[in-house]
Amino acid sequence: MLNEKNDLAIDCCLLAGRLMIESGAETYRVEDTMTRMAISQGLIGTQSFVTPTGIMFSLGKDGSTRLMSIKERWTDLEKIALVNQVSRKLTTNELTIEEAYEELQRVASANLMFPFIWQLIAAAVASGSFLILFKGTWWDVPAATIAGGTGFVVVTLIHELTRVKFFAEFIAASVVGSIAFLAILGNLGTDLNTIIISGVMPLVPGLLITNAVRDLMAGHFVSGVSKGAEALLTAFAIGAGVALVLSF
Repeated sequence: MLNEKNDLAIDCCLLAGRLMIESGAETYRVEDTMTRMAISQGLIGTQSFVTPTGIMFSLGKDGSTRLMSIKERWTDLEKIALVNQVSRKLTTNELTIEEAYEELQRVASANLMFPFIWQLIAAAVASGSFLILFKGTWWDVPAATIAGGTGFVVVTLIHELTRVKFFAEFIAASVVGSIAFLAILGNLGTDLNTIIISGVMPLVPGLLITNAVRDLMAGHFVSGVSKGAEALLTAFAIGAGVALVLSF
């Protein structure tokens, strides 16, 4: 009976860690959450090792060790908040380990993302807003808005088809650059550089860069360097896509 409870506690901790990593949480936050959940169940001396692509969790030298791989990652701050809520309730004994595991399973199966149309509108509006932030002219706002929205649609569709993130960002950046260039040729814009920079802003991995820095500052060098490398490759893909258009 005790072994079964320990196994359930490990499964619960791993599920919480997986949900947080998949949703864009920092590595040190994931490890801290898993440790607190384990301690609440009387599991002292647990060890965890978290990377962007996998989680290892152990009860110690006399206990079992589990490994869980992370296949996909996105940004979903609401799921992170819900997992933290379950963790807090578990540590304050408001939930049993069985109830906490059921809650986490419901969080895992829930689709909490905004509808795609709202994401598209947000990306388009953000691009237009960034153009003003970058001291562009109001005349260029429609071009930046269309470029940013179209780029967001393209990166989403290409990623769904190929599952290659960097290729999707390369194509999307090329589309943004092409729209900006056509806007200038058609006298629908005045500043090519500002339109392009504003249009690619929804593609920029801001959260990834932030998490990379925070993980490095927290001493998680493997996760920090890997996230930093991913952000660098993303930036290279965006830059290469724009450079391809401008080279013609």
